[in-house]
Amino acid sequence: MSRCESCIARQLNSMKSMTKAELKRVSDCKTTKFFKKGDVIFDEGESLNGVFCVRDGVAKLTKLSANGNNQTIKLLGKGELLGQRSIISDERTNLSAIALNDIELCYVPKDPIMDPLQVNQVFSFDVLQHLAKDLREAEDDMIDMAQKSVKQRVAQALVYVDKTFGVDDNGYLNLILSRDDYASIVGTATESAIRIISQFKKDKLISTRGKQIKIENLQKLKLIE
Repeated sequence: MSRCESCIARQLNSMKSMTKAELKRVSDCKTTKFFKKGDVIFDEGESLNGVFCVRDGVAKLTKLSANGNNQTIKLLGKGELLGQRSIISDERTNLSAIALNDIELCYVPKDPIMDPLQVNQVFSFDVLQHLAKDLREAEDDMIDMAQKSVKQRVAQALVYVDKTFGVDDNGYLNLILSRDDYASIVGTATESAIRIISQFKKDKLISTRGKQIKIENLQKLKLIE
């Protein structure tokens, strides 16, 4: 089991600002949890007693809408934290976390996270910056939903997956998402997502191999209207 002090993933989140002693305490307390694709990590409305750090794999945060559909709010990859805001605000989760593929998580109890917030100003400020970034992204998503067409949002989702998760040796997006997943991310019906992705393929902006997608013209995809 990797120690937090030497874990590359921590460099991507707020824990990089902890002291060696604080990281040692986190490392001594943490446990490793594994979830299969589709497993629920935590449910909306659940009380959390700690945070999860993604060591390998991808999770999605979802919100249950009034009509019973799950809207994907955010994708979280290596080094990102799940449940951080809930334990800081001491509130029940307002989102569910689901394993998008097989995922390995480090679970850290609440105290080793909360105690440094009281005494480590650098860590506290870093946490605040991360929370502010999350809020800004949520505001941007709301604006996009109101101002951009479904076609633009699908293109934007493809560009985001390319930028965030990269491509394999053959140029296909590393993160394989179903058409249902893309529909959930952009807030549309699956049939609409399928139709738009098919049109992108006809226009030679992308190519596909089963569920795999390769972006053939990134610049044109970014300029979709």
